[in-house]
Amino acid sequence: MPEIQLGSHTVRSHGVKVLRIHMHDWLILLVLAATDLGLNLIEPFHRFVGEDMMTDLKYPLKDNTVPFWGVPIIAVLLPLAVILVYYFIRKDVYDLHHAILGLLFSIFITAVLTDAIKDGVGRPRPDFFWRCFPDGKGVFDPITKNVMCTGSKSVIKEGHKSFPSGHTSWSFAGLSFIAWYLSGKVRVFDRRGHVAKLCIVLLPLLLAAMVAVSRVDDYWHHWQDVFAGGLIGITIASFCYLQFFPPPYDTDGWGPHAYFQMLAESQNRDEALSPNANSLSVQQTELESIYIQSQHGVETSRGYSGDTNPILNGRESGRHLSVG
Repeated sequence: MPEIQLGSHTVRSHGVKVLRIHMHDWLILLVLAATDLGLNLIEPFHRFVGEDMMTDLKYPLKDNTVPFWGVPIIAVLLPLAVILVYYFIRKDVYDLHHAILGLLFSIFITAVLTDAIKDGVGRPRPDFFWRCFPDGKGVFDPITKNVMCTGSKSVIKEGHKSFPSGHTSWSFAGLSFIAWYLSGKVRVFDRRGHVAKLCIVLLPLLLAAMVAVSRVDDYWHHWQDVFAGGLIGITIASFCYLQFFPPPYDTDGWGPHAYFQMLAESQNRDEALSPNANSLSVQQTELESIYIQSQHGVETSRGYSGDTNPILNGRESGRHLSVG
């Protein structure tokens, strides 16, 4: 492969070209974002919650340790900052574009799956009793014994979205992706035994795990909810990363597939041009050889004509002497 100098493929020089190639991917991202917005607007399934089931749903109603607005900062902006820092170091628009695209796909696919399952399952949160009955007085259907909530509709709606945990799935989707990204950049699997590299890779996963733990501590989720959310986030992040980048243990694990594909195309173009250049040089050499040979022939013929003239002159002189 030809050697590519750093800074030869920047946002300014190749950004528009890369965006055009992946325009359909960005359109799909918009579709995913609109789908997730719709899933948050619809009413989730209200499953049966009997009076005897309230025993495990009477945990206190608490505020979020990690607020809703903090999730995009942890799952999107923090990984994005790491990607931008690497771009300013290497100046590779292929890496920048595919890392951002992979990160956003990881987030939005995870969000759609999480919210779709939330709406379909409708599992009540551990603090559902206080959402349903803010005054602490339970009201149940006399026949079915199902709850007859007296609280705010928006609070009750949120109370039916326990499984799986959105905070956890988002956090693991974004931070698992950046863990994959860092493992390729620092070459954590280079078989040299540098455990410090492994610590760098595990740090984002630790942050995601702490977000998951906070959801159980705040009584917003059961442990099964955060386990499922983490599994969804890690799985989607892994698929999205490997869609754009080689595995970190690969020799070329530090760069995106598109970068090496571009190098291969450049090499093929160079090889396609080199035979033409060789044929032109051969033709030029042949022409020079013919020209030299022709010039040599002319000089030789001139030499022969110069050698015969004295002989002829001598014969002519002899004839003149005999006649006299």
